[in-house]
Amino acid sequence: MKGYLYLSIAIFTEIIATMFLKLSEGFTVLIPSIIVVIGYGVSFYCLGKTLAFLPLSLAYAIWSGLGTALTAVLGVLLFDDPLSIGLVFGITLIIGGVVLLNAPSGEKADKETA
Repeated sequence: MKGYLYLSIAIFTEIIATMFLKLSEGFTVLIPSIIVVIGYGVSFYCLGKTLAFLPLSLAYAIWSGLGTALTAVLGVLLFDDPLSIGLVFGITLIIGGVVLLNAPSGEKADKETA
C-alpha cells in the first residue's frame, strides 16, 4: 500500500507542476516557475520511492498514463483546451491500458503483499 501512496503523491504533484508550467508562461513568471520546479522534484522523488514497492513498468505506466489523462481533462476544464472525440478516445485508451496493467497476472506485482 505504501507504494501506491507514493505513486498517488507523484501523480498529484506532477499534475500540479504541469498546470503551473502553463501559468509560468515559459518560466517568465516567478511564483509559478518555482512551483513547477518543486512540483516536478517532489513528483520524481516520490516516483523513485514508489519503485521500492512496485515494478518499474507498472509504476511508470500508471504515473504517466493517469498524469497525461488528468492533465488533458484539467486543460479542458481550466484552460479552455479544445475537447474532441479524439481526446476522449485517447483518454479512454490510456485509462484502459492502466486498468489492464493492474489486472492480476498470477504473479504478485506489489512486493508489500508478498
